[in-house]
Amino acid sequence: MSLTGVQLLIEDTHVVVENGIVKVTLSNPEGIVTGIEYNGVDNLLEYLNEESNRGYWDLVWSSPTSPGTKGMFDVIKGTEFQVIVENEEQVELSFTRTWDASLEGKLVPLNIDKRFIMRGCCSGFYTYAIYEHLDDWPAFDMDETRIAFKLSREKFHYMAMADNRQRKMPLPQDRDSPRGQKLAYPEAVLLVNPVDPEMKGEVDDKYQYSCDNKDSRVHGWICPEPAVGFWLITPSNEFRSGGPVKQNLTSHVGPTTLAVFLSAHYSGEDLVPKFKAGEAWKKVFGPVFIYLNSSDNEDNLFNQLWEDAKLQMQIEVQSWPYNFPASQDYLKWDERGNVNGRLLVRDRYIRDENISAKGAYVGLAPPGEAGSWQRECKNYQFWAKADDEGYFSISNIRPGDYNFYAWVPGFIGDYRYDEVLSITPGCYIVVGDIVYEPPRDGPTLWEIGIPDRTAADFFVPDPNPKYINKLYVNHPDKFRQYGLWERYAELYPDKDLIYTVGVSDYTQDWFFAQVTRKKDDNTYQGTTWQIKFKLDKANKRGSYKLRIALASATFSELQVRVNDPKAARPVFSSGLIGRDNSIARHGIHGLYWLFTVDISGARLVEGDNTFFLTQSRAGGPFVGIMYDYIRLEGPPSSTSNDADGI
Repeated sequence: MSLTGVQLLIEDTHVVVENGIVKVTLSNPEGIVTGIEYNGVDNLLEYLNEESNRGYWDLVWSSPTSPGTKGMFDVIKGTEFQVIVENEEQVELSFTRTWDASLEGKLVPLNIDKRFIMRGCCSGFYTYAIYEHLDDWPAFDMDETRIAFKLSREKFHYMAMADNRQRKMPLPQDRDSPRGQKLAYPEAVLLVNPVDPEMKGEVDDKYQYSCDNKDSRVHGWICPEPAVGFWLITPSNEFRSGGPVKQNLTSHVGPTTLAVFLSAHYSGEDLVPKFKAGEAWKKVFGPVFIYLNSSDNEDNLFNQLWEDAKLQMQIEVQSWPYNFPASQDYLKWDERGNVNGRLLVRDRYIRDENISAKGAYVGLAPPGEAGSWQRECKNYQFWAKADDEGYFSISNIRPGDYNFYAWVPGFIGDYRYDEVLSITPGCYIVVGDIVYEPPRDGPTLWEIGIPDRTAADFFVPDPNPKYINKLYVNHPDKFRQYGLWERYAELYPDKDLIYTVGVSDYTQDWFFAQVTRKKDDNTYQGTTWQIKFKLDKANKRGSYKLRIALASATFSELQVRVNDPKAARPVFSSGLIGRDNSIARHGIHGLYWLFTVDISGARLVEGDNTFFLTQSRAGGPFVGIMYDYIRLEGPPSSTSNDADGI
């Protein structure tokens, strides 16, 4: 192709837009991407698929009376097409679907406007969408929304999503019988006779390629001949639900590339927005950038295209917010505000003076309780990371009322600034020095783990050699291997885990997940872990605090007993908590939970003491919890060298 500027061709059933580098074909008026031509390849998408199963926006929705997170799958098809911008520098197209009462129960009650933008001299195209629920429309739940691209199975076999997470992938047919054998759940398949014999014995599971929002900026696929990289770049997370550590799918066997904006993965129903009847709501998802690149140099081709994609990602991030989308609902930089300041930590049991909140995650999200941002899923969030001194700058914030939230690696709990911040266009708010006082009542007698909201610092076993993904062999993310929950019973065949403070090493002796135990009759039972510790003296009239931070919970209940494993009533029960399914989905964390257990000194003795931590639910192999951090604090009047010393 050799054109001057961006060209638009409107046909009866298709719309074609091209700029001399890329040519994109969309169905008219549905707005489904049916073809992408680039670098001599007529269509990078899977042409054998139906047109509606190539490049599309979709969502999953349900009525408010439907339980769980499974609803009606809807590939969003426009009913009206409109050209919004057309000139040599840019074309912006709109495909809309309008809802009315005649569609109740048939389609999600939303007006949806899908936009596609092509710019001159740009190796790719942008897409975004505006969803709107009007104030006289019925209630509904939205379980998921995303963009999906199904690439050519013949051409794209190499996937990349991080410097150390890229590989040649299995083929789609490798997952089907007889080449593939289904494992404990449909997404996980053992490759028993793959087309490439080198992959025999590996496990393929799309959840092995999940990623935290904060780390998911660019991912995609590479075709070696002709050299083509297909990349999905997400320049901002402001429109994604659940904050910076919410996990979502990326690229997986298909070959499929996703931009997920809203999902219940690694969270369950807590991250399903529930819209009430008459609730007015509007949100812009995106834009995201579909970037295409190529190279004439065959040496180290995969790395070349990946490094180039990362550079383009940085350009897109630095260009955010974009100045070219035409919708008034997408706000430009001069319509947004900024907040900066410094976060400090005060913990008098560590240091008398304030401590810099090094590496803290700080953000603005809709008003709520401390930590509510991780379950917020309707509106926008804006996050940044503090520097080594705790200074931060949060920029390009959409106008509105927000709370300021933070959490600090190395410290438990969540911070919320008491005042609501009202962001107006062009504002620059300086909050100055603000101080977070993490939960603390007394000195640390002992602790297990590092408070970082994950279980990654605990013992993650090697996988069963029958079920490996070679990418994660000798890899820092070894928790992404399949079947690790079964390794617990192999390592503890006769009795559950016992951890002795001062003797045990949590990196080797604390299993990363407290899972159930399978019995001979193929049912499951809960497990009880023990923490043994010594007290030189026990303050019988004092109050001790046991802080338990959980990185994940799935249909579980945590009970704590002190020195009597058979006590009829535990000193603490969490009740039934969690639906994040992180154990099965190799997530190492889901939603964060923090519990404080009051323990009367009368329950403790001089010398040997034991805490019994029981996960009592037993609904299957994936029921359980992941710990983040555990700490026992002595009474406030004591010091670490005093009668309560350990």
